[in-house]
Amino acid sequence: MISPDNPFATASELPYGLPPFDRITDEHFLPAFEAGIAEQAAEVAAIADDPEPATFENTVVALERSGALLGRVSSVFGNLASSDTSPERQRIQAAVAPKLAAHHDAIYLNQRLFARIADLFGRRGSLGLDAESDWLLERLHTDFQRAGAGLPEADQARLRGLNEELSTLSTRFQENLLGDTNELAVVVEDADALAGLSADALAAAAEAANAKGEPGKYVLNLQLPTVQSALASLADRALRQRLYTASINRGNRGNEHDNKAALARIAMLRAERAALLGYPHHAAYAISDQTARTEEAAAELLDRLAPVAVANAKAEAEELQRYLEQDEPGATLEPWDWAYYAERVRKARFDIDESVLRPYFELDRVLRDGVFYAAERLYGLTFTERHDLPKYHPEVRIFEVFGPDGDPIGLFLGDYFTRDSKRGGAWMNNFVDQSGLLGDRPVVVNNLNIARPPAGEPTLLTFDEVITAFHEFGHALHGLFSDVRYPTFSGTNVPRDFVEYPSQVNEMWLLWPEVLANYAKHHETGEPLPQRLVDRLAESQQYGEGFSTTEYLAASLLDQAWHRLGVDDQVSDVARFEAEALEKAGVALSTVAPRYRSTYFAHVFSGGYAAGYYSYIWSEVLDADTVEWFRENGGLSRANGDHFRRELLSRGGSVDSMAAFRAFRGRDPEIAPLLKRRGLAGA
Repeated sequence: MISPDNPFATASELPYGLPPFDRITDEHFLPAFEAGIAEQAAEVAAIADDPEPATFENTVVALERSGALLGRVSSVFGNLASSDTSPERQRIQAAVAPKLAAHHDAIYLNQRLFARIADLFGRRGSLGLDAESDWLLERLHTDFQRAGAGLPEADQARLRGLNEELSTLSTRFQENLLGDTNELAVVVEDADALAGLSADALAAAAEAANAKGEPGKYVLNLQLPTVQSALASLADRALRQRLYTASINRGNRGNEHDNKAALARIAMLRAERAALLGYPHHAAYAISDQTARTEEAAAELLDRLAPVAVANAKAEAEELQRYLEQDEPGATLEPWDWAYYAERVRKARFDIDESVLRPYFELDRVLRDGVFYAAERLYGLTFTERHDLPKYHPEVRIFEVFGPDGDPIGLFLGDYFTRDSKRGGAWMNNFVDQSGLLGDRPVVVNNLNIARPPAGEPTLLTFDEVITAFHEFGHALHGLFSDVRYPTFSGTNVPRDFVEYPSQVNEMWLLWPEVLANYAKHHETGEPLPQRLVDRLAESQQYGEGFSTTEYLAASLLDQAWHRLGVDDQVSDVARFEAEALEKAGVALSTVAPRYRSTYFAHVFSGGYAAGYYSYIWSEVLDADTVEWFRENGGLSRANGDHFRRELLSRGGSVDSMAAFRAFRGRDPEIAPLLKRRGLAGA
């Protein structure tokens, strides 16, 4: 029984069910988890043991309504474990993760419950269900089967053990990565070594040093991908090497944060689980429930693109080598040189300098006059910042979102700055899922990792960070526009290889003339980004696609290699396995590392992208085709936005994802726009 004083004991009375962060402390989590698990277990037992014949209402709808307390505490804790963790929260996460895995299995391996669902599924044609309810019954039946509900008892027992151990290992991988990322932050004592960094980037490095107790020094915190943004600016080659080496060594130093044993064990356990469920490997199991349907289809796309991408990358490397030799005759291009000399080429060829661009990309203006402005023009949204609502961290901003008629839609939270308690990368999460059944409206959050400037100084973004802000808000729109009855289908609860599609579409607006002109203004003078730079920026978009496509494909193919292992394919040497996998896939370039190496590949070893990192390029096929539709139909207009919202963004997972795409586009997707965008016409 949970104490009534626990903030999770009852539904939040704050607007939109925003969690009462000002009342929540770490001591509330474990009791709420324990009570929530017990409460839902009792609810599920009542459904499974109901003496009345199964009906959609007393079985499926009842299951959708179950777990309210557990849902409240899970959404808050899951977000905080990523965005603002601590040793105590890591301890709680380690304790709770296996319990949650066991609880999930207790539901999906409940034979009496599955029998009721299977009975309904067998009679679905006579139940008179509406389309969303019928789809829910089909998805639920599939989910139970995929969870192992049809397995013999002995296999189910083994499956429970696998899932429990996997949850523990995934948590350990995430904790190890955060610990090593913080430890490997590069400390620089002399500002002269940071020549090339912009003044605001230098100030941010000084601020990071202060935060780490290193006053008077400079700290370059590590970002999640292999290539660190500072590599494009640092003139000191030795420092570039030091920074790059720190990046690729994460989780791979033989220390307490080493991830090699954990990730190899994760891969083996996933292979064993797939075999229990009747699949040759985890990739086959995972992709069978995605829009790609088969690992062969995913592999065909990756294999088609890789040779042309690598050829383009090699051509780019030859040009960079010539630039390097101008500075250091006889030197050989290394991976830590790539970003620096690519920036040199970009400046020479397109007259674009990142340090010149940054003053035009001030965070608040990018957000309000760019990201929000595009949403206003497309969808009629307006945003009001709420300073009266509690936050989980002082840096968080909260906005109330209204529709075109002033109707309240939900809350959007923005958490933009990096800190030692936040994992790397950028992501969107929900605190409250929209649901007509439960009467809930959405509360969503975007997390980025932007270096915080000194107090009183503006936050100036790189162009890549501007892209990320638009991208993550595309996920937020997917959550905010959700208009479904059942919480299972809310917002971004769609196949993994479809979820990136709406967010990638939203990136198109950052360079759309009306949007760019509205936000890209000098933070001191208010002058717009000069048209010369606008034109050059547009012209430069395809430059470097050989590198970016190759590093992405290398990570995707590495992900596939790990998850095509069978139960007998033991890996004793992670580095050797990785090298052989990249060589076999034809993407082993000495100058282009995978976007993520295995030991810090959080997407697949502690996130939800196992065997699914291909999703970004798969979704980009849909994205590029959709961008063509917008261009063909007049671009930034309410009519176009309303069509995209109605047919796709609002549907969540309540319909087959590709059916939603066809309803929007009027046909199946075509790959030509993607090939043109990435300079892969020969693929």
